Amino acid sequence: MEILIVVAALIVGAVLVVGVAVKSFIVICPPNQIAVITGRTRELPGGGTIGYRVLRGGRTLRWPIIEKVQFMDLNTIAIEVAVQNAYSKGAIPLNVQGIANVKISSKEGLLENSVERFLGRPPQYIPQLAKETLEANLRGVLATLTPEEVNEDRLKFAQTLIDEADDDIRTLGLELDVLKIQNVTDEVGYLDSVGRRQTALVLKEARVAEALRQTEAEEQEADARRRAEVARVEAELEIVEKQNALRVRNAELERVAAAKEEEAKVEADRARVVAEQELEQARIELQHRRLEADVIAPAQAKKEAMELEARGAAASIIEDGNAQIEVFRRLVEQYQGAGEEAQQIFVLNMLPELVDKIVGTVSGVSIDKVSVIDGGGASGSNSIPGLLGQLPASVISLTEQIENATGVNILSGLGARGSGGEVLEAEAASEE
Repeated sequence: MEILIVVAALIVGAVLVVGVAVKSFIVICPPNQIAVITGRTRELPGGGTIGYRVLRGGRTLRWPIIEKVQFMDLNTIAIEVAVQNAYSKGAIPLNVQGIANVKISSKEGLLENSVERFLGRPPQYIPQLAKETLEANLRGVLATLTPEEVNEDRLKFAQTLIDEADDDIRTLGLELDVLKIQNVTDEVGYLDSVGRRQTALVLKEARVAEALRQTEAEEQEADARRRAEVARVEAELEIVEKQNALRVRNAELERVAAAKEEEAKVEADRARVVAEQELEQARIELQHRRLEADVIAPAQAKKEAMELEARGAAASIIEDGNAQIEVFRRLVEQYQGAGEEAQQIFVLNMLPELVDKIVGTVSGVSIDKVSVIDGGGASGSNSIPGLLGQLPASVISLTEQIENATGVNILSGLGARGSGGEVLEAEAASEE
């Protein structure tokens, strides 16, 4: 157990030693301070050497024993600035009280001035030096201004003081953040006299202004009454003029209304006559259109229909005639190509039509029944054999009539065709 305690103590001691060693190697600087590490010489970029380095916030390493670390605060330092019997322009002694806020500058170029002047100094040294410097500058600025300028425009006075002291403060490595003048007094009563004079002047100006304002008010009131009276008279005059103008206008309107009424009556009569004329014209136009619809249009339509019908009939006749001409032309061509047999072919083609024409001569005769009475005898004309014997003569008589009509002997044409089957064909065609 004792061994464990000893081991634990050794471990704790080692940790503490390591922590102290690490802490001695590391330098940590807060943002409101600067760390000045001295002990080693460094070469400057522009030439020369420097024996310290400055750390503005953050951390860095240092060599223990060889390098030493010192800190400087960057916090603002409030300084009361006061001067007694400082002569202003015009040899008037003044007492001025103000407050200033200064701090060590951390800007490049000014920080070195701060390190060289304030490193290792006690804390009260910086505000004391800044106070003395600002009071000296305050006396110098007061010598260039009158008491009135100092008292009346303190912002301008403070700005002039800042401009005057800024170079001296920067030379010390400080920055002047704020400078305000709190109070300006004098022991001879100059400012009080100026104040009383100003007060009297202001009171006098106020009384004069009040009198002027009273006079102006009375003048304005009188002028207002005058303007009101003039306005009342002008208003009454304008009312009378308006009434007269109204009566004239009413008379003009009545005259115009009467004229308009007469014009309206004449226009109404003219419009009535024009309407009656238009109505009569419409009636004539209606009667004309009715006549056209009832007589002219049907006649025109009938005429056009008859013309179209006549054109159609003429076209049909023309086409039929053209067709018959074409048929006759082809028949002539066929007959011409048939040679000597053309006459026989023509007769045979015309034979049915001739027979129909001959038969048509008795088409109006209606024969209900034919009775043949045999009067006896074998060869009598009143017997059936006698009737049959008359048929060849009837055929010959028919052929003679055809020959007289056409000039063609049918029997001789049929005989020229030969005998046998050809004769039979001719008879068959004749029977058809």
